[in-house]
Formats: sequence, structure tokens, C-alpha cells
Amino acid sequence: MMTYHLLRLIWWALLGVLLAGFAITDGFDLGIGMLLPWVARTDNERRVVLNTIGPVWEGNQVWFILGGGAVFAAWPLLYAVSFSGFYFAMLLVLLALILRPVGFKYRSKLPNLTWRQTWDICLFIAGFMPALLFGVALGNVLQGVPFHFDPTLRAFYTGTFLDLLNPFGLICGLTSVAMLACHGSVFLLNKADGLIQQRTRRFTFISACLYIGLFALGGYWLATKVPGYAIQSTLLPDGPSNPLHKSVLRETGLWMQHYQQDPRLFTLPALGFISALLTLLATHIKSYRAAWVCSALMVGSTVATVGVSLYPFLLPSSSHPDMSLSIFDASSSHLTLEIMLIATLIFMPLILLYTSWVYYVLRGKVTEADVRQDKQSY
Repeated sequence: MMTYHLLRLIWWALLGVLLAGFAITDGFDLGIGMLLPWVARTDNERRVVLNTIGPVWEGNQVWFILGGGAVFAAWPLLYAVSFSGFYFAMLLVLLALILRPVGFKYRSKLPNLTWRQTWDICLFIAGFMPALLFGVALGNVLQGVPFHFDPTLRAFYTGTFLDLLNPFGLICGLTSVAMLACHGSVFLLNKADGLIQQRTRRFTFISACLYIGLFALGGYWLATKVPGYAIQSTLLPDGPSNPLHKSVLRETGLWMQHYQQDPRLFTLPALGFISALLTLLATHIKSYRAAWVCSALMVGSTVATVGVSLYPFLLPSSSHPDMSLSIFDASSSHLTLEIMLIATLIFMPLILLYTSWVYYVLRGKVTEADVRQDKQSY
């Protein structure tokens, strides 16, 4: 039997894997949605762009569902505080994610130009808004959000939606937008050709450079201006899940303590920068498959950097730091984590297998001739 401590660490790592999986797979869907009005000029070109992700975008959202399910089942206190505290932001994300399938299904139902352009705008919003708000949310998690518990562990969130739109949160949001736009553009380079590919190359360079600049700015801001958190009291890794029994220090620069204690961790943010530069290089030499691999590494290392910086916290409280949620005091029971792990070990390989098979079967480029011939395509 695994110890409670080990199970908590495993589920912290699995949560990071699920979030990275969502960002890598559904991230390029969001990126292509953002790029749609800019890289495709004619109606047929836009149909080509949409059909590059048409067969896979629904399957990619599995990672989003798995991530939300993992938070609900493995970290119920995190689910309760974040989903209620970020309620309006979550509502906007859900509306955008609902708008996307409607846009895909309805856009080509009528030949009217105004009708199709309206849905193109909707698809752009459905790509841009989640990318921005996911980044804003992570920026606020790093800063801490105002919440506290009463003695019965009933959560109270005291912030507002506008509080989330602070300078550091917006920097993180724009970093997310640039990163996913770059990731989407590299996927499109592999799936389209001709004028669409030429325009997409320009946006790959622009978005990758923006990501490098914004990621560096965010790192500097985090190290010098954002209050970090550190647990001062003894925290039992196998102890009960109760966030009221610890003492937490809140001080600017504390998020950098892990990197100071173990400089090897700088590998993660460095990998983000290096991967972005390699994406640029691979795009320049027209090695688009290599560019996509580098772009995926960029996305994954960015998610990992946030997770390692936060460790062992899941959601710090800016108003009551001692009530911050950590890996070791906000999890489900030992039995719940163990049963979930068994289920994950069974179903995760199946998900990876069928996802890989779908991408293998649907390999190759989408051309204007393809969408003209196939009346059932988007």
C-alpha cells in the first residue's frame, strides 16, 4: 500500500500532467481559433484552417474534462475555492468553449458571407478568451487570492472579477495568448500549405518572440514584485486534510526559494526559452514537425515552471496566508486517491493510445481542393 504522502505527490504530478496535456492538445485548437481571421483571407482558406483541427478538437477537450475531474476528486477544497472564487471568469471560459462547437457546426450551414464572417469572429473570441483567462487565473494563483475558511471549513472568497485583471495577471494572460498562438501556428504549418502556410510562418515568428519577451517579464515580476509564500510550521505529509493548522509566511521573492535551494530547477524555465528559440529555428529551416515538438516542449515546460514555483501550495490565500491550500492539507482521503490512481493507470494508457491513433489516421495536409470536394466538412 502506498503512503498518503506518496499518493498526494503522485496526484500533484498527475494534475500537472493533465493540465500540460490540455495546454498542448487543446491549446493549438485555441491558437488556431485566434489566428483564423489573420492567416486565412478567403472563405475557402478559412474552411481549410478550420478543417485542420475539425476532426480532433472535440477529442482534445478530454484533457480539460480530466483536469477538472481530477481537481474535483483529488483536491476538493481546491475545487470549492477556485471554482467559486473564479466563478465569473469560469463562466466566461465556459461560454467561449460552448461558442466554439456552435461556430464549427453552424458556420458553413449558410453560404451568406456576413453569416460566415460573424461565426469567424465568434471562433476568434472562443480561442482568445480562454487562452487569456487561463493565463490570468495562473497569474492570480501565483499572487494568491483572497479567501478564508470558517472553523467548519466553509470557504469564503472576498475578491471580485476585476481584481483578477491586475498587471501581473494580465502579463500571464498575454503570455498564455502568445504561447498558444505560437503553438497553434506551428500545428497549422504542418497541416496547411500555400498562402496560408506563408502567412502562418510570420505569425509563428511574431508569437514566439512575444512569448519569450512576456515570459521573461513575468519571471522578473515574479522574482521582484510578487509576494511569495512559505510554510513556517511543521506540516505532516501524511496528516489530515485541514488547511487551518499551519503557519505561512508571505513575502516578496519567496517563490524563488526552490530555485535557490536547487539551481537544477532553473532547467524548467530555461527549457521554455530554449524551446521557443528552437521553434523559431525549426520554422526558419521549414522543419515543421520538429517545430511542433519544440512548441509542445515550450508549453509543457511553462506549465511545469508554474507548478514547481508554487510547490507545495495549490492555491495561496492573500488575505489569510495561514489558510492557504497545499498538497498536504487539501487532498481527498487516502482511499479515494488510491482508487483514482488505479483507475488512472487503466484508462490513461487507453486515452493516449486512441489519441495517438486518431492523429496517425488523420495525418497529412488539408487543401482547398479537399474542402471544395467534401461538402460535409466545416
